[in-house]
Amino acid sequence: MLENRRYIIQGIFVLIGVVFLVKLFALQVTDSSYKFKAERNTRTRVVEYPFRGLIYDRNQELLVYNEPIYDLMMVPRDVYIADTTKFCELLNIDLETFTKNMKLPRGHSSARPISFLKKISHDEYAHIQDELYNYGGFYMNPRTVRKYATTMLANEVGYIGEISQNQLNIDTSGYYRSGDHIGLTGLEQYYENELRGERGVSYKLVNVSGIQKGSYLDGALDTVPLPGKNLITTIDREVQEYAEWLLEGKRGSIVAIEPATGEILAMVTAPSYDPNLMSGREFSSNYQMIAADTNKRLFNRAIQAVYPPGSIFKTVQALIALDEGLIGVDEKIKPRKMHMGDHAPIQPYDVPEGIKVSSNNYFFEVMEKVVQRGDDRSIFRDSRLGLEKWADAVEKYGFGSPLGLDMPGEEGGSVPDEITYDKMHGKHRWAFSTIYSLSIGQGELLVTPLQVANLGAIIANQGYYVTPHLVKGLEENGEVTYLNFDKISTGKSNEYYPAIIEGMVRAAGYTAGVAKIKGVEIAGKTGTAENGIKDETIDHSVFMAFAPRENPKIAISVYVENAGWGGGAAAVTAALVMEKYLKRVIDHSGWFDRETYIKESKYLDNLKNDNH
Repeated sequence: MLENRRYIIQGIFVLIGVVFLVKLFALQVTDSSYKFKAERNTRTRVVEYPFRGLIYDRNQELLVYNEPIYDLMMVPRDVYIADTTKFCELLNIDLETFTKNMKLPRGHSSARPISFLKKISHDEYAHIQDELYNYGGFYMNPRTVRKYATTMLANEVGYIGEISQNQLNIDTSGYYRSGDHIGLTGLEQYYENELRGERGVSYKLVNVSGIQKGSYLDGALDTVPLPGKNLITTIDREVQEYAEWLLEGKRGSIVAIEPATGEILAMVTAPSYDPNLMSGREFSSNYQMIAADTNKRLFNRAIQAVYPPGSIFKTVQALIALDEGLIGVDEKIKPRKMHMGDHAPIQPYDVPEGIKVSSNNYFFEVMEKVVQRGDDRSIFRDSRLGLEKWADAVEKYGFGSPLGLDMPGEEGGSVPDEITYDKMHGKHRWAFSTIYSLSIGQGELLVTPLQVANLGAIIANQGYYVTPHLVKGLEENGEVTYLNFDKISTGKSNEYYPAIIEGMVRAAGYTAGVAKIKGVEIAGKTGTAENGIKDETIDHSVFMAFAPRENPKIAISVYVENAGWGGGAAAVTAALVMEKYLKRVIDHSGWFDRETYIKESKYLDNLKNDNH
């Protein structure tokens, strides 16, 4: 009996030994999960951020580039800090910041790396790196921030920033993680997918203090980050800088387009801001300062401000009436009476002369033919039908909706129609006599400066435009892929444009006599946009033009707020910008110093002095 018990006990020990041997074999040979867990304690996964694509002007001059910065990362479970005060002094942070940054977000694993301090400059990194080995669980993760070769184009290029939780929630690409940077405005936002590149991952060996000791498995598991594509913009840097200089201290905008291609040569909004303020660790505080400025420096007047077009719209009125066969090119029309205030005398005008002298009463008669086509007994019905045709025709010239610019935030303005006035006055309770201010580009008609520059391109092209755009190509691995944009026709015929152009050429030597370039024939049209703001009685100066008359190279719109008549500030500014583009130098031998006029005229210095 005792002998049997001894064998049973021996058997149990042998069985237990076999079980342990089998389990040990499984752990060491067949099951790699424990090996992986052990190795995970000696290695760390580092996200390799790609270089964001660069941004160039049309002549391959660099506008936006990348500057290296560093994020100080920590693995919470491995953190060891012997002297908190010394650690804070090393990083130049206070105890409150230290305490705040040490807190983990809810649900974050202590084994996962998290950013402790972001956007450390290269100089700061050089100071920190030799001391970092004294603190366990910390390592540096390199990345880049945007830097700017010039302070221009801030509103157009835009800026990048850390992705928000709301953006993460709606992201369907699966690309972004908390802490990533993303384009928030301008070209940075519109071309985000092209600029961002693709992240890589590297695995590093670390010691017990979390200090990196080299690549894991000689980089066999690493993936290389792919840089983003470069943007080749349509902007002429030299012209852009000059145009921004002209508008310093003003509120307004300049938009210049190459008519044949729709390429935007310059887009200025004033006032603006230094884009470098939106880069680096002070982004949040700088953004709050700029956003709080009452001069609205983040507001892009070139594409977001809407104004009555003023007299520049008389060119469209003439084209619509000619297209409808309601007037002839050489037909002279004498206003029946002084329907509205006018600086032109009551006398017969044809289309070119009417545009030249900008006769309000002539264009009252022209639009009345478009809108009011019946007899007096049917003025309400006929005005409604006529305005419907008029509104449809106006929209073909790029008004009433965004043009499709490759940039977020473009406004479309407003073209009033029969529904607009039904709501304002009641159905069949309005006629042409109610809405005649539209005939001279006032009233409920609203346009953007970009749309006005595009109108200049339409007339220069004699009946079509190419969708305006700021980027013409994407560069990758040294090769540029050029983008294609739609060519859009605007009317029934191009046979009437020479009369419009002739009127604009005459106007450039009459109502806009200051808009001159030696040896270049300019076609231009002045405008005065009503302000409509209480206590600001000075209207806005507007000018639309293109040059030269034959084979036009540039079309332009200029708005200078609270600067009065369009034949002054706006016309001079437009001529200077066109001269800069066409000749590259400004001829100072003219009849007066145009640059000094723009820079020193006190009534143009219309920014409030109590803001940055």
